[in-house]
Amino acid sequence: MTELRSILDEAARQGLISPEAGGQLLPFLTQRGVAVVGPQPIIAAEGEAWSDTETPRFVRGFHDVLITIGVVVALIGLWGLAPLYAVPAAIIVLSEILVRRQRLALPAVSLTIALFCWTFLLMSRVFTPWTSEIGAELTQFVAGFPILLAVYYARYRVPLSLALAIMSTLALALTLLLRLVQWLSGNPAFFVDHLALLAAISLLCALGLFATALYFDFGDRLRRTTRSDIAFWLHLGAAPALLYSTVSLMSFGEGGRIFDLANMSARTPVVVATVAALMLIGLIIDRRAFVTSGLLSLGVAIFSVFRQGSATVDTYIFTTLIVVGAIVLIIGTGWMPLRRLVLRALPPAIANRLPPG
Repeated sequence: MTELRSILDEAARQGLISPEAGGQLLPFLTQRGVAVVGPQPIIAAEGEAWSDTETPRFVRGFHDVLITIGVVVALIGLWGLAPLYAVPAAIIVLSEILVRRQRLALPAVSLTIALFCWTFLLMSRVFTPWTSEIGAELTQFVAGFPILLAVYYARYRVPLSLALAIMSTLALALTLLLRLVQWLSGNPAFFVDHLALLAAISLLCALGLFATALYFDFGDRLRRTTRSDIAFWLHLGAAPALLYSTVSLMSFGEGGRIFDLANMSARTPVVVATVAALMLIGLIIDRRAFVTSGLLSLGVAIFSVFRQGSATVDTYIFTTLIVVGAIVLIIGTGWMPLRRLVLRALPPAIANRLPPG
């Protein structure tokens, strides 16, 4: 009965049935002896195409798109006319109607993003964290995000809100760790002179975010529950964090910045190798976020290579677009065959915990 109740609750969260209908269906099904049979492992046969498993539930129809457009336009108008403190009231009212009652997926995402943006503006007005010293105001600035986003998730169960709460919690842990190292050193601007250590600590936090995303992924191998949606958003944040911290760590002598066009050509091999590693990880765990997040940096690296030559501006811009577009098309069209090759090379103990190939 407990398993049947959890299934009905999940169906209500996905908008397949209303919560009231789920409560009425439970005694109806149990009285008639309906039992839940554990899912059998699904293995893709040789030559059989496995359907795309990375399908976060953003849109369930054009109705969601239309409502989302209305939400975005209305909130932008309210943002421009009303005080800042009037925006969360509108977000709550819309969330009660569109998320809690109607269970609309895309409006839920847009309202979560609106809450995140509002929190950012509010914290920016209250605190001034933009200094070279990692002080108390930066910690207080970051601390507001996990609190508000966690409360929003507890009320409306939006996967993106939980993912953002987890990411902001790790960001808070990062600031606390940096402040501790800074305090032990006795130098308020310690990390200005030690960019390599800053990149190493950031890489540890990025790996922690990636491990958290894998935790949600491994708990839903076939991507049937909201755990998969939470993992999707976490991977979307973990991939650029891993990319930025890794490249910064391997090129800290040049300032640790990825998008520095003056020095990008010298770091192109590092960027390409890191993006290739992220693409391989994305193939293994069947997450395209690791591919898409690295394309911007890859494009900047290729752009800088052509920029060093004698080609005109138009030539190296369009050449960069062609190269990146070709990479996207090759990986996109050959994703499943490439993934089957990668899965065959893995030990069965690891491959059986991953989505089928």
